Amino acid sequence: MTFNNFIEKYKKQNLIKEQSSNFQGIETIIARAHEEIRIAQANISIDEGTSFTIAYTSMLHAGRALMLAKGFRPNNGYQHKTVVDFTAMVLGTKFKTLTQHFDKMRRKRNLFIYELSISISETEVNNALESAATFIAAIKNIIEKENPQFKFKF
Repeated sequence: MTFNNFIEKYKKQNLIKEQSSNFQGIETIIARAHEEIRIAQANISIDEGTSFTIAYTSMLHAGRALMLAKGFRPNNGYQHKTVVDFTAMVLGTKFKTLTQHFDKMRRKRNLFIYELSISISETEVNNALESAATFIAAIKNIIEKENPQFKFKF
């Protein structure tokens, strides 16, 4: 599926809508995603599940920044899944394993938040943090490549 077909399909399903943005807002979201990685790392010894959730949230924020850079935002109750699908479309096959991990993290985080019957290991948190850092870097690179006038300050 092409990007344009994806956009038309998701607009028709009312999953995304157009949203104007500016680089300062995008940079603020990406900076927050970076900060969340630091926060997640600092909390591993306190609570692995919370650290995992924060690592996931950092990816969600980066994905939303990518959507804004492309002129869109999620529009309904499937916002997290829509961000995952959008980033998978934009990042493409080169990052397929990474976006699949993002989706697995989304589902695991959902279980952790709503079921509370699962545990998350330190290894899972470390893998999540590694994925989050790679994911954010990939998104920063795409945004800067497609918008040469934008240069992140961090």
